Amino acid sequence: MTETILANATLVLPDGVVRGSLRLSDGRIADIAAGASVPAGALDCDGDLILPGLIELHTDNLERHLQPRPKVAWPHQAAIMAHDAELASVGITTVFDALRVGSIFSSSNAGYGEYARALATEILAMRTEGALRIDHRLHLRAEICSETLIEEMAKFGPDDAVGIVSLMDHTPGERQFRDIGKLRDYVMGKRGMNAAEFDTHVASQQALRARVGAAHEATAVAEARRYGAVLASHDDTTAAQVATSGRHGVRFAEFPTTPEAARACRGAGIAVMMGAPNLVRGGSHSGNVAAHDLAEAGLLDILSSDYIPSSLLTAALMLGDLWDDMPRAVATVTSAPAGATGLTDRGALTVGRRGDVIRVKRLTMSSAVRGVWVQGRRVG
Repeated sequence: MTETILANATLVLPDGVVRGSLRLSDGRIADIAAGASVPAGALDCDGDLILPGLIELHTDNLERHLQPRPKVAWPHQAAIMAHDAELASVGITTVFDALRVGSIFSSSNAGYGEYARALATEILAMRTEGALRIDHRLHLRAEICSETLIEEMAKFGPDDAVGIVSLMDHTPGERQFRDIGKLRDYVMGKRGMNAAEFDTHVASQQALRARVGAAHEATAVAEARRYGAVLASHDDTTAAQVATSGRHGVRFAEFPTTPEAARACRGAGIAVMMGAPNLVRGGSHSGNVAAHDLAEAGLLDILSSDYIPSSLLTAALMLGDLWDDMPRAVATVTSAPAGATGLTDRGALTVGRRGDVIRVKRLTMSSAVRGVWVQGRRVG
């Protein structure tokens, strides 16, 4: 049995902010007390914030470690360890690692291969071995516009404890890529295509979506139910798309691209998740709706770091200042993502919850994570 007391701290509780102490014992939050005293053996936090550990539902960060340079493959175990350490260092204590299912093999310059099943097996094995600092879970990104979605999803089952399945449709002219001009800039720059190759790519993707899209979408929804996973939509753009998400049983919407879609999500009882980088940068890099605008309109429920892990904490603190309500802002990266995925044992500084907490010092223009505990054990 281990015990840690974090004293003389600014505790962000579900319903307010107080100066006090928090005791971790046997992996859980054992006690919360008001006051600035520092008992013998306690860690004096000197007024630093104590927050629940951050919960990340959608991150592409692992891919960056797996392929640090174009066409450079890094050993998987080393990549997973580096990814894990990076997330711990910025206060993320629970992560749903987003792995793409659905590949394209027929295109020589715009194709991509299968990797999810093998990588998931490695992540789960490392988790079982206790090799990872934080809690890693699986998020399968079901690529509707692909050639192998059905076969790849069949390789997963309830024993894999898949937490999230998201419905991804990157067909040119749809959702995030509704603006073909922006897609042209992105794809031609990333893949080195010329104009003729890009036009061929667009035509082939649209034809593929027309041929298999309906079957793939139905399969992804059915497989999510078979796994026992929460279903998420991705890049909803219109109210009609949100209505379809609602019929599928979607619990939260990843990165809706328009105010129309965000308002429709609110009406359908679907939580809205936006990218923390969008908020930190002041807008979407794809030209879609700004997270700040949705926050001001009361249409933002959950934040995701997406492709910059450190943005999650920064954006939450920015929301705290914007809303003048730190508990509400912290909830977007703790209790709200926990609630959306059924994790009732974490996400709030409440007696009896998991001892996943972080210590944060606010700086003039940023913040510094000064301590990370997962189930009461210090990991950063």
